[in-house]
Amino acid sequence: MKTRRIHFLTALIWLTSCVGAQAADDFPKELTSFEPVAANPIFNGAGDGNWDVKIRERGWIIRDERQWKMWYTGYDGTRPGKKMLGYATSRDGLTWSRHPANPIHSEHWVEDICIIRHERTLYMFAEGEQDRAHLLTSNDGLTWTRVGRIDVRLKNGEPISDGPYGTPTAWHEDGTWNLFYERGDKGIWLARSTDLKIFTNVQDEPVMVPGPDEFDHDLIAMNQIIKHNGKYYAVIHGARKATDPAQPSIWATGLAMSTDLINWKKYPGNPLRPISENKSSGLLIHDGREFRLYTMHNRVDVRSEEHTSELQSH
Repeated sequence: MKTRRIHFLTALIWLTSCVGAQAADDFPKELTSFEPVAANPIFNGAGDGNWDVKIRERGWIIRDERQWKMWYTGYDGTRPGKKMLGYATSRDGLTWSRHPANPIHSEHWVEDICIIRHERTLYMFAEGEQDRAHLLTSNDGLTWTRVGRIDVRLKNGEPISDGPYGTPTAWHEDGTWNLFYERGDKGIWLARSTDLKIFTNVQDEPVMVPGPDEFDHDLIAMNQIIKHNGKYYAVIHGARKATDPAQPSIWATGLAMSTDLINWKKYPGNPLRPISENKSSGLLIHDGREFRLYTMHNRVDVRSEEHTSELQSH
């Protein structure tokens, strides 16, 4: 009996170590361990008397060889206030300068944006009025042209049911546009297109749903897709629905992994930062040395890997 017990414990320890090793392989430390930097917040609403009294939802950051670029949504601070597009640049991703022509796009409602650079064109997938996704394009990042509302179809080719479909998150690979979207934050769907004209669901059920963890117990949305070490990673955010309708939900940022963009596994250590911080609309941006975790609602904060005490310019 004693020998069997020893063998059982040995097997259990071996299995636990294998599970831990697999989790570390699927979710490497450089994508999961972050600490705030002293400079936070690094960007915020400009306050009273400005067009961008407050900022909200997901903006977008791109780092190229010469500078960091950020597009963000600004508004007058009121719930019905029109959401307009602002632009800022930085040499280090920490200190930002607003563009003098802001807002650079005010003709259409623009928030919760995702930008993909393909060939010489920037494609912006964004929420428009009533949380319905639309597409805009630009050649320089400053002048944007609205293409129109994004046409999403069921797997059988019929239009999806009427209602919001927002937080559009795109990934382009091998000639295919992958569009992730949420409906009332109750799940994440995936639709695909080869021409940006019609997106068709790969399945009519969500590819990711809320729960079972506390941080995304009831609500979930996707913010970004990156590819790292041959695997896809989705930066997501989630929340438990507030019991008091007058109070906002408390959101937190998490991570999920996939090998095919359809079947997803959430990071067992989610959320990446404590729920109490109420930080969402996350982006993982590589600064040339390591990843940084930016959260963008309702101010821009940045977090660096745990071993880094202060971020440096790259």
